[in-house]
Amino acid sequence: MDVYESALDLIGGTPLVRIRSAGAAAVYAKLEYLSVGGSAKDRIGRRMIEQAEKDGLLGPGGTVVEATSGNTGVGLALVAAEKGYRTVLVVSDRVSREKVDTLRAFGAEVVVKPSNRPREHPDHPMRFAAHLAETTPGGWLANQYDNPANPEAHYLTTGPEIWRQTHGRVTHLVSCIGTGGTISGAGRYLKEVSGSAVQVIGADPASSVYAGGDGRPYFIEAAGHFVHPDTAQDVWPTSYQRDVVDRVVPVADRQALDTLRQLARTQGLLVGGSSGTALAAAHQVAAGAGADAVVVVVLPDSGRQYLSKYFNDAWMLGLGFLDGDASGARVADAVTEDSRTSPLPYLTTRTTVGEALAALRARAGAGADAVLPAGPCPTSSDRRPMAPELTGSVTLAALESALHDGTAAPSDPLADHLEPPLLAFGYGEPAEDAVGRLAGHTHSTAVVLRDGCAEALITSSALRAALPTRH
Repeated sequence: MDVYESALDLIGGTPLVRIRSAGAAAVYAKLEYLSVGGSAKDRIGRRMIEQAEKDGLLGPGGTVVEATSGNTGVGLALVAAEKGYRTVLVVSDRVSREKVDTLRAFGAEVVVKPSNRPREHPDHPMRFAAHLAETTPGGWLANQYDNPANPEAHYLTTGPEIWRQTHGRVTHLVSCIGTGGTISGAGRYLKEVSGSAVQVIGADPASSVYAGGDGRPYFIEAAGHFVHPDTAQDVWPTSYQRDVVDRVVPVADRQALDTLRQLARTQGLLVGGSSGTALAAAHQVAAGAGADAVVVVVLPDSGRQYLSKYFNDAWMLGLGFLDGDASGARVADAVTEDSRTSPLPYLTTRTTVGEALAALRARAGAGADAVLPAGPCPTSSDRRPMAPELTGSVTLAALESALHDGTAAPSDPLADHLEPPLLAFGYGEPAEDAVGRLAGHTHSTAVVLRDGCAEALITSSALRAALPTRH
């Protein structure tokens, strides 16, 4: 057995394992979750801290500060624990419960901030972390998005490991893009050592801007690039070196989730959401490559960090990522044909009361009780709003009453007159369960979600009509 002096010596050195794929090309997964801290971010945690020490930015008694979706925080926290530093990490409220618990287990202090904030807002995790670092004596901001030690860690370790493990036969590298450090560092090394023969392919949530999406929210943690509509300037991380990447493959959330769940059940590999995204892209790459191709896909972290989400059938069903039991009455069976073929009207907090009234009056005859969902993010008619964006609702009766008694004006922003959010049901949930939950709610109308997006509005009467008649 090998013997090591500390946990730091157990960072990296992860194996490759063959993945069964429909294509003729060989697909190998680099299991980064077998690193001591459970992810590819262990590598950058060590590199960034040790570089900060060399540069005199972090000294005895210092505090490591970072905004993180979890994995980089773990990497930093375990290195800081070994070296005796305090760690303060800022996460958004969309980070999985397991990740927050893991960060605290390593002794980190965790600050949770709202996810739906523009980059310039003082409560945006990155902005708040920067403020903490500035105001904490001995504080040092890791700044993974713009720290050159991030891609350098993968250039010095991940890339060489892949080249050695494949005996120089690797032809394609597939990796998710988050901060961009993994794909930039490992990709640059492999291009250099192969004389640019290795193709570097990014995998990205379909709505992320890296893949050419509109930047709206998605459900895959630790991947992609979300852009809040109120962000003044979309700043891409300098850790992402775009000249290294040959192309980016967009992957829908459902495809990523189906892929990671299938991998656990067929090959015994329990991986996270970004791994599902990367593997789905790798399957596409392998399908188009020749029999001599060797595709290496980086699987960044473990599925144990997402047991309450991606491997939880109730979570998946509630967001419409599972189709449910078609042998029984489902919420989907109560959605009318009109709702399926026409876009769901969606108001935003920027909508005026007058505009909302016009939409509600047009909707009044559509069998949805003249209720519409509302949220903070603007949308276009060809884009379905995501579940996290639905933060309130409005009714025709309430707005007309407010206009009549003078408490609202047509030019008022809708944000000042929102009612509580509507209930939301996944497309495949049992209709009977939905009827029971809706019975005790303020509104008799609910939102139907499919793949995390608002698909339609549904009424309690439509749900009851979908139930089988009992004799």
